[in-house]
Amino acid sequence: MALSQSDLLRLLESLRSADGLELVRGIAERMLQELIEAAAHIGTGWNEHTQARTAFRNGHREKTLTTQAGDLELAIPKLRTGSFFPSLLERRRRIDQALYAVIVEAYVHGVSTRSVDDLAKALGADAGISKSEVSRICADLDEPLTAFRTRPLDHTRFPYMYLDATYCKARVNHQIVSRAVVVATGITEDGGREVLGVMVGDSETEVFWAEFLRSLRERGLTGVRLVLSDSHSGLVKAIRKVMLGAAWQRCRVHFLRNVFAVIPKEAAEMVAATIRTIFAQPTQDAVRTQLDTVAEMLGKQFPKVKQMLLDAKDDL
Repeated sequence: MALSQSDLLRLLESLRSADGLELVRGIAERMLQELIEAAAHIGTGWNEHTQARTAFRNGHREKTLTTQAGDLELAIPKLRTGSFFPSLLERRRRIDQALYAVIVEAYVHGVSTRSVDDLAKALGADAGISKSEVSRICADLDEPLTAFRTRPLDHTRFPYMYLDATYCKARVNHQIVSRAVVVATGITEDGGREVLGVMVGDSETEVFWAEFLRSLRERGLTGVRLVLSDSHSGLVKAIRKVMLGAAWQRCRVHFLRNVFAVIPKEAAEMVAATIRTIFAQPTQDAVRTQLDTVAEMLGKQFPKVKQMLLDAKDDL
């Protein structure tokens, strides 16, 4: 739809007088409105009666679209019969894609809904955003997350698998409680990494870990030869019970964290560098010999570390 001369004059006047943000907002609003009107073409001009007419207009309904340039006030044409909604907008959404992504990212990282409202205003959402709208927007994460968590795993083989857990605060039955989030990461034969699954539970019990591992196998996980994790007793028992045919190895990183808990902080760098020499050896026999050597070396100053190394010799 072409702009009339008066419209052009008004637009030029706004370009001369408006500041940068208001200028962008005004242009964006006018462009979107023109595109909406063009999309709602009914085969005839205003007040014309021809055989080409496909429908009749019945006024407009207002819609606010929040963008980084500010709130755009749009008018969606209504039809007497049928319905019309421009494809360039999304139903039941008043936030543009850029702001939508920012809100979701902030919510995932634990930003409160009040802070998300302040963030939305700072990014141009003049009217802000309500708590219920933040929750509704973030509920859209459920569908892709569920699809990711339940996708088949039979597309390739994962000879190696890392298992780990972290604890996050979550609202359960109107209370804030600590919840275990367990994660499985697979390593393909060519060295590629892929997150295989995530599950949330009350704690890292053997039953919970076993349920998680069974869910991976039910989704098609096969060919695992080695599972790496910390030495949590419930986890190790679940691995040996469910992942039949796979060996278990204790994670070096977690082992070092356990070592750090029994030595002074200022000695951590030296002890870690010494222990890492164990795994830099070229053969299995050399690794075992170096472990004994390091245990004796560190045992003079840190007897607990010596015992930890000797106790974990086979697992590491």
